[in-house]
Amino acid sequence: MSTPLSEPSVAAFDLPDHALDGVGSRPFGIYVHVPFCATRCGYCDFNTYTAGELGTSASPQSWLEGLRRELDAGAALLGRDGRTVPPAQTVFVGGGTPSLLGGDGLADVLAAVRSSFGLTPGAEVTTESNPESTSPEFFAAIRAAGYTRVSLGMQSAAQHVLKVLDRTHTPGRAVAAAREARTAGFGHVNLDMIYGTPGERDEDLDATLDAVLDAGVDHVSAYSLIVEDGTALARRVRRGELPAPDDDVLAARYERIDARLAAAGLGWYEVSNWSLPGAECRHNIGYWDGGDWWGAGPGAHSHVGGVRWWNVKHPARYADRLASGVLPVADSEVLTAEDRHVERVMLVLRLRTGMPLSDLRPDERLAAERVAADGLLERVGDRLALTDRGRLLADGVIRDILS
Repeated sequence: MSTPLSEPSVAAFDLPDHALDGVGSRPFGIYVHVPFCATRCGYCDFNTYTAGELGTSASPQSWLEGLRRELDAGAALLGRDGRTVPPAQTVFVGGGTPSLLGGDGLADVLAAVRSSFGLTPGAEVTTESNPESTSPEFFAAIRAAGYTRVSLGMQSAAQHVLKVLDRTHTPGRAVAAAREARTAGFGHVNLDMIYGTPGERDEDLDATLDAVLDAGVDHVSAYSLIVEDGTALARRVRRGELPAPDDDVLAARYERIDARLAAAGLGWYEVSNWSLPGAECRHNIGYWDGGDWWGAGPGAHSHVGGVRWWNVKHPARYADRLASGVLPVADSEVLTAEDRHVERVMLVLRLRTGMPLSDLRPDERLAAERVAADGLLERVGDRLALTDRGRLLADGVIRDILS
């Protein structure tokens, strides 16, 4: 029988006392990483594993046992020396494919969070799901367990685009799943889109947007396709089988998405995210606005009070470390004041609310004025925010200000 992680003997990760100052006064969330996938999508470079890749080295059961241990240890660490353990204001279960755990498995995940950190009243609890591994019974089960929000990976309504991405669901399944989630009582449902896939036409994007809007969701995330090194898609592009995404096409597609969603009442609140008023993802806003979070699971990253750490990646090693009575931390770093400033500019400027001018240094304000003169930033009261054209060049705007 393994040693309970709440015992002092397992304090193998030295979180400095200063990191715990103010914990609970900032937004605090829990991210849970589910590393399992039925198949590997060609564009994905996330820390995920198929059953064939894992063999008998790890299973959902060993992962869940490790997760319980890590969450208990995390609560003990943040609550050390008589401090109050911060309850989670938001929970986000991502992956991977969390819906492969089924309704009972996801209920167990949330029960582990409740048992360790606890939840604040009205906490936002999200799970990602693959449309093909959901059903009306699945949505009813996770709604009954306490989940309040579902994020479904749609990517595209065009079959040939899904084929390039190695997605296995049929084009209409994501819309059907979104409706099933709403019928089960979910007021907040997100659909993920990917645009700019080789072979995608304007009419394919329009069909995807038609389907998204027909689903009646209150949140949409739309990401331009990025060809990540080491993926099957990158190898196909390198061999010349597929063209690389074109920046001009990506910009035109983004404008098309923004116009359609805005006309339907879904306003942008972060460069890649749109929602109805009040339906913004509170968990992700916590990331962008300097909150704290405990990331549990293989490869998950955490941040508390300017200290960041990340777990070992392989599920078997993750479970083994926890079973032996130590946290599965692979490495950590203490962010300097400069690190934190740079990250704040990089993240907050992507939000529609923009950034207070007072957060910028004198040289950065001068740079921001030059960018504003080019029509990429605008002054909104005492804040700077991206213009519509600035959103298309957000990364460049941020680089110009920081340089």
